Amino acid sequence: MIVATRNEHKLRELGEILPAVDLKTLPDDVDLPPEDGETFAANALIKARAACAASGEAAIADDSGIEAAALGGRPGVRSARFAGPAASDEANLEKLLREVAEAGGDRRVGYVCVIALVEPGGSERTFEGRCEGRLIETPRGEGGFGYDPAFVPDDTGPGDDRTMAELSAKEKNAISHRGRAARRLAAALAAAGAEQ
Repeated sequence: MIVATRNEHKLRELGEILPAVDLKTLPDDVDLPPEDGETFAANALIKARAACAASGEAAIADDSGIEAAALGGRPGVRSARFAGPAASDEANLEKLLREVAEAGGDRRVGYVCVIALVEPGGSERTFEGRCEGRLIETPRGEGGFGYDPAFVPDDTGPGDDRTMAELSAKEKNAISHRGRAARRLAAALAAAGAEQ
């Protein structure tokens, strides 16, 4: 199955979550169209359709981001480019922390991931996962990427103040938005295999 991404972090995470699926990276000569959808599902489908059309193989793509309550759900689908088109993870995180603080301090956030599966012949399905949590003011941790150093997930429990960047890969994948979406995809693939 082709994965319509060149983001090594996402590819590694998906490989850890879907060990039974043979994931192949997007060929270098395939250009993905702009992610100009207004929803995570729309952007995931844009990428998966392009990868499927170019390769002739089943393709998956994800679109994910963070939604801040204090910002009315922003940055949402603009998470990867929140601080600008070529912004670093650090610049995006700094902007989010600054704007949430300026908006009055509601620190509730949610990670959202939608994985799209597009197969030759036109079948299209999407699978959504969410992970709720809160932002801390000072980022911590060496693992993860993106907004992980400031995201404390609810799922680790009230006494656990570790950020996503401080969790092991196994712990993160068990509760992450991408992990939840990927497990829904895996269940659908297993069900389809059982029917054949």
